[in-house]
Amino acid sequence: MSIRRTQTRSTVTGETYTTHRRVRSMRSGGKVRQVTVLNLGRHLAVAQAHWPTLCARLEQLLSGRRALRDVACPLGVEREAQRLAAALLAREGECPPAETEEGSGSRDIQAVEVDSLQRVRPRSVGVEQVARWAMAQVGFDALLDRLGFTGPQRSAAIGTVIARMAAPGPDWATRRRLGERSGLGELLEVDFEAMSAMALYRVSDPLLKHPSAIEGHLFTAVSDVFSLGDTVTL
Repeated sequence: MSIRRTQTRSTVTGETYTTHRRVRSMRSGGKVRQVTVLNLGRHLAVAQAHWPTLCARLEQLLSGRRALRDVACPLGVEREAQRLAAALLAREGECPPAETEEGSGSRDIQAVEVDSLQRVRPRSVGVEQVARWAMAQVGFDALLDRLGFTGPQRSAAIGTVIARMAAPGPDWATRRRLGERSGLGELLEVDFEAMSAMALYRVSDPLLKHPSAIEGHLFTAVSDVFSLGDTVTL
């Protein structure tokens, strides 16, 4: 496998931009052609000089076998290799369920060697799943849409709020949790590791721009969910 940089054009704006792709060479009908395995996006977080190292490390992670000689790579290359390996493994796992004859009651049972299982990039999903359920109960996503949040802004806002619910802390700690420890990205189908730091930091501006609308909506929604009455304390 290798990484290829290509020029492509937006079908919406007509703008020409550069994108990076993970490609594999395949022989078909006596000819060799390159097939895209994974689109890496416009901004690859690894310098071109380290692309061979990144490919070698990625092959090692995907094979599941320890190489005769470990691939030595910088920390940034190792993180990118781990992220891409997880994306490729997730894509390979997206296959349709096995078809069974209606009414036959047959099941597809596979044997698994327990000692061969490995934990790869363990992530937290418990508090994230509960938080997403709570947001659905109060209509938080729809509220952000009405306030004019774009898709990326909505994802960044939800990620920031849930990360700080799980572990209150500064901006850098929130970004680190979303990128390295939380499984929220898979629940939202958002790659928080690839999201820039500024995208997460700047989402606080539109949130702080509508404090009354957000607080009023949440107060009313929570009161309805728990059937709370208004209380005035003097």
